[in-house]
Parts: sequence; structure tokens; C-alpha cells
Amino acid sequence: MFDTHSGGTDLTVLVVDDEDDLREVIRRILERRGFTALVACDAAEAVAVCRTHPGEIHVLLTDLSMPGVQGHELARQAADIRPALRVVFVSGTSRELAVSQGLIDEDAAMLQKPFTADTLTAAVRAAMAGTAA
Repeated sequence: MFDTHSGGTDLTVLVVDDEDDLREVIRRILERRGFTALVACDAAEAVAVCRTHPGEIHVLLTDLSMPGVQGHELARQAADIRPALRVVFVSGTSRELAVSQGLIDEDAAMLQKPFTADTLTAAVRAAMAGTAA
């Protein structure tokens, strides 16, 4: 069982975002909070990480809107490789719009941009706990 309240220890998060600066900020925040953070710039790189990373990956934190393969499709591909993977979508789009466009399910975990270090950490912990972010 993971300790989802006091820190991220032993939790690995795969961060996928096409914006280099944002991806780096998220990685640093997660690592400072005790998570192991893997990074990918797009869906192809993320799928490769899912296939080759020797340890567990607990959470996929992916931008919903990326060039090429979108976040929701990446989540499906990653789940085929790692069925226990939890997913948190990050987006500047509202949850209501993302749901109405069929990009995410109503119960999907979603982190709205802009966000703080605390809301980022809370979203990852909520995903691990199986609760809505």
C-alpha cells in the first residue's frame, strides 16, 4: 500500500507534455515532493518509457492536448502496456468542455491549468487513492 498523504515516496509518475519548460517544472515539483518523475515530450516517447522502464509506473500525468496523439489516446495506449496505471489529465480546457467533446470521461482525474505545486501533488495523490482530483 502506498502512503498517499505524507509524500510521494515509492511512487513513480510519468510526466508527458510537449512544453519543455512546463514538463521540467512539473518534474522538479514532483521530485521535491518525494516522487520519482519520468518525463516524455510526446506520446511516442511516453509509450517507449512504458515499455522499457524496469520499475513500476503508478501515474501517467499527461497534457490533454498535444501535437499528434492526444492525451486521451496516449492514456489508452499506456493502459494496454501497464493496466494498473492511473491517469491524471492536465489541461487549460475546462472539464465540462473536455467531457462534452469526448476527450475524457466524466470521472477522469483532471488538473486544470494553471495549477500550484499543492494542487499538482494533490491530483497525483488522489489518482493513487482512486478519488476524483
